[in-house]
Amino acid sequence: MVEVLDVKIDSLTMNEALQKARDFLNSGKQNLVFTPNPEMLVDVQYDTYFKKVLNLANLSLSDGFGVSLVSGGKIKRIAGSDFVFKLCELAQAENKSVYLLGAGSRDILTKAAVNLKKQFLNLKIAGFNPGPVISFLKVEDEQKIFCEPEANDEAIHDIIMTAPDILLVAFGHNKQEKWIYENIKNLPSVRLAMGVGGTFDYISGQVRRAPCFLRKIGLEWLYRLIKQPWRFGRIFKATVVFTSLVIYKKIKKI
Repeated sequence: MVEVLDVKIDSLTMNEALQKARDFLNSGKQNLVFTPNPEMLVDVQYDTYFKKVLNLANLSLSDGFGVSLVSGGKIKRIAGSDFVFKLCELAQAENKSVYLLGAGSRDILTKAAVNLKKQFLNLKIAGFNPGPVISFLKVEDEQKIFCEPEANDEAIHDIIMTAPDILLVAFGHNKQEKWIYENIKNLPSVRLAMGVGGTFDYISGQVRRAPCFLRKIGLEWLYRLIKQPWRFGRIFKATVVFTSLVIYKKIKKI
């Protein structure tokens, strides 16, 4: 376990992380899996509630090359999208079911479910639901979330009725982690809940991921910027602001 900008992150290989996930699925407890990236670590500096939620993770995986870099290589990057595929492979092997929540589009979820079934023929997909519209409510130095009540109740009811073992939640970072933390207690079958960001967009084919060689050398952010220039603000936060905060914190300790 290594702490970066006040957030604890596990220092594990992919195989070690999957073993923990296997243990979670065969336990009697509910487990939170989060994937902090540089942008999220910047956000926690201004949102104590988000910091609290991230630090409650039972498994915290670094989904950012920058996190690995500033840790001096102590933390291995495990991309959330890659871990989702490994989780689905594990679910198939362990005869566990998966539920897809979020993405804001039933069409994207349908395509994602179809593509997952093509890759994992025996994977049990319990169901999917686009979920509620979620907004932020600023309360002092915390950002609470407010969910559209009817849609939220409908999603929770469907998850309860289909009783999945794994819940994959794609509301975008900050919202999805808080939603999982606040709602998992109402979902008795769920042994592992994970925030997955834009993973369903990739799985459905809606968005293409960067080529493998760019991911390996930590330049996936550059590919995203070229393909989606509107992401400039987010990428600036995840590179320049993140690095500046890390340097500032280190200087403060001297």
